[in-house]
Amino acid sequence: MKLFLGVDAGGSKTYSLIVNEKGETLGRGASGNGNHQTNPKLAEENIASACHQALQEAGVAPQDLTYAYFGLAGADREPDYKILRPMIAKLGFPKYSIACDTMIAMRAGTANHYGAVVISGTGFNAAARNRAGEELLYGGFGFLFGDGQGSGRDLANYAFRSAVRAWDRRGAPTVLSDLVLKATGFPSVPAMLDAALDNNYYPPLQLAELMFEAADLGDEVAIEVLKEQGAEHGNAVAALIHRLGMQDDSFDVVLGGSVLAKSQNTTMVEALEQTLRQTVPHVKITRITMEPVAGAVLSAMDCANFEVGPEVLNNLNELSFSNLKGVITR
Repeated sequence: MKLFLGVDAGGSKTYSLIVNEKGETLGRGASGNGNHQTNPKLAEENIASACHQALQEAGVAPQDLTYAYFGLAGADREPDYKILRPMIAKLGFPKYSIACDTMIAMRAGTANHYGAVVISGTGFNAAARNRAGEELLYGGFGFLFGDGQGSGRDLANYAFRSAVRAWDRRGAPTVLSDLVLKATGFPSVPAMLDAALDNNYYPPLQLAELMFEAADLGDEVAIEVLKEQGAEHGNAVAALIHRLGMQDDSFDVVLGGSVLAKSQNTTMVEALEQTLRQTVPHVKITRITMEPVAGAVLSAMDCANFEVGPEVLNNLNELSFSNLKGVITR
């Protein structure tokens, strides 16, 4: 029997999953922060704990696994892999691969082993993998390093500055003025400015939601910002696709993260798709349909040259980790 392990290690939680060749769950594990960039020792402990839980529930040893795949937050550059390779090697899995967790998010949204992904939540990332298995990542380093805008953090800042610009008349009037004041509790824009300038007040991340609320109300300022940021997301993933020689292929571009995957207003997604299709005409826009850890399992199957059929996808789509949340202790 073939056994596959997938691990999704993020900044707040780490999930592990062992399945058989039918995609049936044999073992699961859950722990806390698995990002080595924030705390290497804690990340190592939590990844090991999640794996041990899954192995124990499945009743197997690391040597029994056909392949293991680790989608790890912070696996961005070679200096990261110099830390991660020995960390994962200690776990004793005979065959395994390490990749950025962006890649398993892509695999969780497509039936193919290749494609592209745009993740826009608190931060922003994009990635792509071609048919040959070559991968490229983009983003996550900030404005100074060429990253586009449009993450939740950026949209919160745009909501704040739009209210300021409307107040001092450098910008157009916008319903964001009232929405921002209501959300932050300040009596006026000058009071909000004083807090930012004198008391280190910073716009809360929740202000990002106001951009979509304002757009739903027909606010031109919010609509224009969302169009610009969506177009930049499309530009980012299109650049990766061209660099990998995928521009004439047909594949899925997967959208993930709270900004793209959960927002009901479609302004930003439509701008992304319009920009993307200008140079990559054959893509299909999809959304993540299963737990990212299931994408790690599918990636393990891909690495083992195991053909993923409909039964596997159906079983993984039904996967839930909701009853394991109590296991996460740190």
